Amino acid sequence: MIAFVATPIGNLKDITLRALEALRAADVIFCEDTRHTIKLLNAYEIKKPLFPCHKFNEREATERIISFSREGKLVCIVSDAGMPVISDPGGSVCAALREAGETYTVIPGANAALCALVLSGLPADRFTFIGFLPDKTSARRAVLERYAAVRETLLFHCAPQDVDAYLALMHEILGERRACAVREITKLHEESVSFMLSQGLPGEKRGEYVLVVEGAKESENALNALSVRDHVLTYMREGMDKKEALKRAARDRGVPKSALYKETLDL
Repeated sequence: MIAFVATPIGNLKDITLRALEALRAADVIFCEDTRHTIKLLNAYEIKKPLFPCHKFNEREATERIISFSREGKLVCIVSDAGMPVISDPGGSVCAALREAGETYTVIPGANAALCALVLSGLPADRFTFIGFLPDKTSARRAVLERYAAVRETLLFHCAPQDVDAYLALMHEILGERRACAVREITKLHEESVSFMLSQGLPGEKRGEYVLVVEGAKESENALNALSVRDHVLTYMREGMDKKEALKRAARDRGVPKSALYKETLDL
């Protein structure tokens, strides 16, 4: 049997009883970083063989996981914090297990994105989880443009060194919106800071962040019901030049500017 086990995202007391039962019963544990996982296991006096399973060795790790499982061993898979696979290693393992016909289960637990959503106070009835944006600016821009017209609250994971760049690009592409930066979730110095995208997040950036950003306003989406020409013209009447108006309309519609250009040649 194979189990993906959620682990605490900060406070070690946030581990579930089922997770402890599974880890204690496991024959082997595959983890993102053995040095990190051993601290959790030591806290609960659990001693098990540990094997690495990270983004650089998932294929090799998967073969060992399947082999152990077919020998009748109980295999647990964990990441450093939270749920494996969700912005953490394990996705390739899941796909390979399904393809191989191997049965596996999930033992749920702490989740940084959902905690941040509640702490932000932004609408939580509908939301879109995006996770980490790509490293390259061009790819990062393309992802944000794809979600620019989405009305649901947007959730991003972000490393501290990327916070300022993320927020600057979000403001450029998404426009002015409410946002909230949440860090140190479940820890002693848990912090949730609300701000407008134009303001950015002041102060030194430390620790892993979840950035929660307000979805597109209904009025912005209403423009998509107009013809492309009228959509662009609406922005031009607000004082934008044609280039900026095309950019905004393309962002609203989730398409490249080139897709709109021919319909606005007379403007």
